[in-house]
Amino acid sequence: MPIPEIATVLPGAAALAEAAADHVLAVLIDALAQRDRAHIALAGGSTPRAVNALLVAPPRRAAVDWNRVVVWFGDERCVPPDHADSNYRMNRETLLDPLGIPLAHVFRMRGEDDPTAAAADYDVLLRRELGEEPQLDLVQLGMGPDGHTASLFPGTVAGIDRDKLCIAHYVPKLDAWRITLTPRAINTARNVAITAGGKEKADALHAVLEGPRQPDIYPSQLIRPPSGNLHWFVDAAAAAKL
Repeated sequence: MPIPEIATVLPGAAALAEAAADHVLAVLIDALAQRDRAHIALAGGSTPRAVNALLVAPPRRAAVDWNRVVVWFGDERCVPPDHADSNYRMNRETLLDPLGIPLAHVFRMRGEDDPTAAAADYDVLLRRELGEEPQLDLVQLGMGPDGHTASLFPGTVAGIDRDKLCIAHYVPKLDAWRITLTPRAINTARNVAITAGGKEKADALHAVLEGPRQPDIYPSQLIRPPSGNLHWFVDAAAAAKL
């Protein structure tokens, strides 16, 4: 059974970032037309950095009342918030600070704390702010050459507690701990956008979208919101084997 998604294939990295940025704006504008606040989960990586640069620049900057946007994170490295590898730091420097988003509207994963405790705290925070079945308006994700998304890596997902919204786990491939939203938390979102660019992603993208269902090998296959919208943004190089 094919994975239900809408895929947009762009010619290259610049067009990919443009399309993803416009999708962020469209989702936020729609959400703010219906509710007082819009909730978005940010990602790390090179494409989100490029998307952020577009969002903070005219004309996109003026399209949204950023004071009404509440920011969450899809995953985090277990480092302090000022560390060069921190997803929070990248997004703070390229999006949050330039847009002047109030600190009270930013919920970061505390990568400097004990990973298990930090994940449990984030789980509680999500439930407190958004309820037992939290519906983020948009979760931004990327996909790695191995088919991982957020910090859901091959070989790490089979034992995830399905009741959890956020977990910490050790990733042997990286010899590191990561904090991540679970498939449950991601799949309850109203919108999920996954970006993938570059020829090194082509094999994994083919396997994820057109291969047999093997989510412990290709965790991106776990992202299947039952009632939300899933949209893939990929460039021509990544889509070469589709």
